[in-house]
Amino acid sequence: MTTTRYTKEHEWITVDAPTAGAIATVGITNFAQNQLGEIVFVDLPPVGQDLVQGGEAAVVESVKAASDVYAPLDGTVVEVNSVLNDEPAKVNDDAEGEGWFFRMRIADPAQLESLMDAEAYGAYKAAHGGEA
Repeated sequence: MTTTRYTKEHEWITVDAPTAGAIATVGITNFAQNQLGEIVFVDLPPVGQDLVQGGEAAVVESVKAASDVYAPLDGTVVEVNSVLNDEPAKVNDDAEGEGWFFRMRIADPAQLESLMDAEAYGAYKAAHGGEA
């Protein structure tokens, strides 16, 4: 069963089996990339880096601004989407698919419960000036 959750900072995380040690994929939402505009650079975390929920994990730069990308959960980076080094606009094209940022081994699957599901995220966006 695939689980996707969202943060208030507009990151998404998808995990196939939410258990300790499971691999999850992380990126920014379509809403976030729309707000940023044309993505021109992505600074990805190094493989092996330990991440703390809510801590800085990556940086995304657009023609408008630079923005931090935060770790949705505690864990360790196991893979980065190196395609983004040469094609950062891939995030604009498919933010919640091929434009993913990194994969991490999650430390505490219970942390998923602190994140929003799709319905709650839609309501959050609507309440904060975005489209549901």
